[in-house]
Amino acid sequence: MPQIQLTPAQRKVHRAEAHHLDPVVLVGGDGLTANVIKEIDLALNSHGLIKVRVFSDDRVAREAMFQQLSTDLSAAPIQHIGKLLVLWRPQPEKAEKERVVDEDRMAGPRDFKVLKYSKRAGQRPEVKTLRVLGNQRLTAGGNVRRAKPKNLVSIKKRSQT
Repeated sequence: MPQIQLTPAQRKVHRAEAHHLDPVVLVGGDGLTANVIKEIDLALNSHGLIKVRVFSDDRVAREAMFQQLSTDLSAAPIQHIGKLLVLWRPQPEKAEKERVVDEDRMAGPRDFKVLKYSKRAGQRPEVKTLRVLGNQRLTAGGNVRRAKPKNLVSIKKRSQT
């Protein structure tokens, strides 16, 4: 698989995006094993832009690893600085599962645990379980209130009619 060729401007953008990233894969003394290449491929699929740290003092070996990774995984070599290698590959589009949506279905009841503090000092707070229905909400004080109906017409339009 050939590596992806980028323009210098595109490479510069990816270098800027990768600046704050931490290394995702660490290559140890064994070098590029099949499992390491597999992990780098998985990281490229999930993140797109990754950093790889190579624990090798040989710069020529690191450069060879960089080129091998970019050709084997069809990724674009972005940057090789010190012991860090930055690779980029466009993420594959995820197939979204079709969800069946029932319009008649409302939100079901939910149970919340609330701490109720006593008005008398020195007593332990009481843990209460409150059931909140679909048309209700839980206030900051731990009370259940009906949800306010949404205003479908703005205040400005209501004043004009």
